[in-house]
Amino acid sequence: MTTRAIRDITDFIFISDEPRRADVILIPGTSQSGVTVRAAELYRQGFAPYVLPAGRWSASRDAFARDKIDDPRYDGDFETDFDYCANILRLNGVQESAILREDRSAHTMENAAFSAAVLKEAGIKVRRAIICCQAFHARRALLTYACHFPGVELLMAPVETQGIRREDWYRNDASWQRVMSEVSKCGKYFTDYREILTETNGV
Repeated sequence: MTTRAIRDITDFIFISDEPRRADVILIPGTSQSGVTVRAAELYRQGFAPYVLPAGRWSASRDAFARDKIDDPRYDGDFETDFDYCANILRLNGVQESAILREDRSAHTMENAAFSAAVLKEAGIKVRRAIICCQAFHARRALLTYACHFPGVELLMAPVETQGIRREDWYRNDASWQRVMSEVSKCGKYFTDYREILTETNGV
């Protein structure tokens, strides 16, 4: 594959924004502690008054993926992705009153849809949101949340996880497969969302 092709794929998948003051920090379901630690850092720095971790567990499992916990400091007998992330938030200085709950979703699209519903029910008006996610998941996370947060400015605050890095993802077989899978999913995942992604986002 040519250098330009690698650069184009990298720029498409690994998107990142400078954080700015927002109404909420959103976390798609994850077992990667660094993502939630980053969200806690942004909260402590005053970038948003609320943090909303999402997730029950993966649709491919019938329980929380405890075997995927990446840091023994955060190990525990958790029932959901939300419980795991909420625990990390508390341990990293996020006040209980700032943690919003979404613990029903089983995949990224539900993470976004159910999170939007939680915020609406809480009466929290969102004009700008920060999304903390795994770096290789950033593009798909952005597109997914855009489907359910029309008109909201979404800023990406990704975290490099699982050894998958922007600068050299293409040099490792496992990283290559994971990133190329995201490229494929960005085509397949949103086939039925053309109207939402265009009309509700001012295209």
